[in-house]
Amino acid sequence: METTERVKEELTHTEVKTEIEAGVAERLKEKVKKGGQITKEEALALYRAPLEELCRAADEIREHFCGDAFDICTIINGKSGRCSENCKYCAQSAFYHTGAEEYPLLDKQELVRQAQYNAERGVLRYSIVTSGRALSDREVDEMCGAIREIKENVKIEVCVSFGLLTREQFARVKAAGAVRVHNNLETSRRNFPNVCTTHTFEDKVNAILAAKEAGLSVCSGGIMGLGETPKDRIDMAFYLRELGVKSVPVNMLNPIPGTPYEKNERLTVPDMRRIVAVFRFILPDASIRLAGGRGLLEDKGESCFTSGANAVISGDMLTTSGYTIESDLAMIHGLGYKEALAGE
Repeated sequence: METTERVKEELTHTEVKTEIEAGVAERLKEKVKKGGQITKEEALALYRAPLEELCRAADEIREHFCGDAFDICTIINGKSGRCSENCKYCAQSAFYHTGAEEYPLLDKQELVRQAQYNAERGVLRYSIVTSGRALSDREVDEMCGAIREIKENVKIEVCVSFGLLTREQFARVKAAGAVRVHNNLETSRRNFPNVCTTHTFEDKVNAILAAKEAGLSVCSGGIMGLGETPKDRIDMAFYLRELGVKSVPVNMLNPIPGTPYEKNERLTVPDMRRIVAVFRFILPDASIRLAGGRGLLEDKGESCFTSGANAVISGDMLTTSGYTIESDLAMIHGLGYKEALAGE
């Protein structure tokens, strides 16, 4: 059971005590624009609001706090496959047989070449993503060398996703020139053990705190469609608010054959619009970033960018084909956005 039926069940049996009146999105929009924060009960109430009213209000909040800034990021799969972790959604886990490509760390020259390629096409942010629980000290050193080379030769911001590093390792990454660490919570604390058992929600949080202590900004969000409830999604967003995260990827599960979630029902465009809209109410000044799974949506996520989302991962995803930078730039310009570094 997914999406519509699951939402109905969750909201029928929710702990929300207040009667949901007409115009709840408008009322809560004004509260947020005046600097107030909505409660979890109010966030759940928004799930029962008419979709168009909700999305229109969310987009007004986005415009109020973020203007026309749109943060576009590209990623490179810097190390692929053979991951020791058993995340049930992941094609790169060694626990599953998905046919995903496997290779060690890319060499420095290739990482620099790809950074230059993206910068020449107008991309302002470039992220190196590696598989595995965490890079070794030797691997961290190799990546720091590549980051320094990029910063010396390419006009682009560098972000990294190197797993559960220590504060000292994150400090070395920052000293090399990286500005941001990506580390998704993936789902709520309650639902996390249903998704992965080789590391914990607390391991994720500790890595995020270590990165922040090292002076790096953090990009963290989750994957929608892992069997979570609306309350799980809201709980995750509230935890991100508590952690002070300003860049929030919203991935949609791509049910990859060979993974335990291969038969999960795909979310729909209305599902994703509602999710990003509710997240905008919870995280009014964040970059809410459509990421993995966007290509499964009929409109490639365009309607989400008028429903509260204002950032994207462009180009190819880690193990699935993505979208061209040129087409994404044309789309965001057509919607009246301007590319900018945001959500620091």
